[in-house]
Amino acid sequence: MAKNAPPRWDRRMQQRLSRGEAAALGEMYDRFAALVHSQAHRMLDDEDAADLVTREVFAHVWENPDAYDPKQGSMRAWVAHLTHRESVRRLRRADGDRDDPDDPDDPELEERVRRATAAARADYIVSSMPAPLRAALELAYVRRRDYRQTAADLGVTEDEARRRLRLGLQLLSTAKTRPLEGAPPPGYGRAL
Repeated sequence: MAKNAPPRWDRRMQQRLSRGEAAALGEMYDRFAALVHSQAHRMLDDEDAADLVTREVFAHVWENPDAYDPKQGSMRAWVAHLTHRESVRRLRRADGDRDDPDDPDDPELEERVRRATAAARADYIVSSMPAPLRAALELAYVRRRDYRQTAADLGVTEDEARRRLRLGLQLLSTAKTRPLEGAPPPGYGRAL
C-alpha cells in the first residue's frame, strides 16, 4: 500500500456514502458518534449542543461524502475536524457574534475557543493512542496509581509502565504545543 493511501475502510466507506447507502452512514455513526459527541461536549460543555453538533456533523457527512479528501488524513480525523469546526461556530454564535461566526474580535471568546480546542485535541489524542498507553495513563491519572501500582495492574514490569506513561504524556504534550488557531485535530489537513 502506498505511504499516503488512506486505510481500506476509509476508501470503501467514502464510496458507499457517495452511492447513498444508508447502512454506510449507520456504520459510520456507530464507529464515530462517541468521538463526535464527546469532543463537542468537551468544547461546548452542553449536552444538548453536543447532540446538535453530532447530528449536524453526520448530516454533513451524508450530504457531502466527497468533501472527505483521503490525501488529507483518515476519515476519523476528518470527522473530528468537522466536529471541531462546528463546535467553534456554535461557541461564537452563543457569544452573540451572529453576523459572522468566524470573525475573531472578542479576546475572551477566543481564549475560550483556544482552551476548548486544546481540551478537545487532548481528548482526541487520548482516544487515538494505542490501548496500552491509554490504559497506563488512565491508571496513573484517573485512578491515581503510581507507576509501581500501574505496572502491577497491567501485569508489566515497572520499566515498561514508566515507558508507557512517558510515551502517553509525550503524545498528550502535543495538544498544547501545536498552534491552536484554526488547527484541525492531528492527522487531518496535512500530508501523512
